[in-house]
Amino acid sequence: MKRSFVETVEIPQGISCEMQNNSIKCKKGSAELSRALASPKLNVVLKDNKVELSCSAGNKRDYKTIKSLISHISNMFIGLEKPYVYHLEACNVHFPMTIKSEPGRVVINNFLGEKTPRFATILPGVNVEIKGQKITVTSPDKEAAGQTAASIEKATKIRNRDRRIFQDGIFITDRPAGGSR
Repeated sequence: MKRSFVETVEIPQGISCEMQNNSIKCKKGSAELSRALASPKLNVVLKDNKVELSCSAGNKRDYKTIKSLISHISNMFIGLEKPYVYHLEACNVHFPMTIKSEPGRVVINNFLGEKTPRFATILPGVNVEIKGQKITVTSPDKEAAGQTAASIEKATKIRNRDRRIFQDGIFITDRPAGGSR
């Protein structure tokens, strides 16, 4: 059954938003985030300090899309107010690994005594800070921060070995609250 749906989210104080070619661009200070809101049935309007997403004749799939985009926009506002921070820690049993940050990637040397280094990509707009065995990933973009932390963790994934014995790796120890986990 086709129905009309309208959902709004209020823009917080100090954040400016504008629409450009089916994408929303939000800015606060020097931090700027943008997101594509492309959907053929979806109408996005900025009015009265609110973002309004509507669909004139939609089904439950369109309603799910609207609710997902509202959540993404809310995450953008939260990230512009206070950046998302992930904490990771390097754990090694025998071989001490060295971690360093280069532009665009993290280099992990001597993991399990391997001669070749392992690499993890740093997405644009993400700041990675390494202090000894502790790694901090910070970004106003929740998806970019989470993906960078996950790629650092995945770079040290051990395959074809017993996990009870080979417990080395880099693991996420703290992440932002919220989500459906």
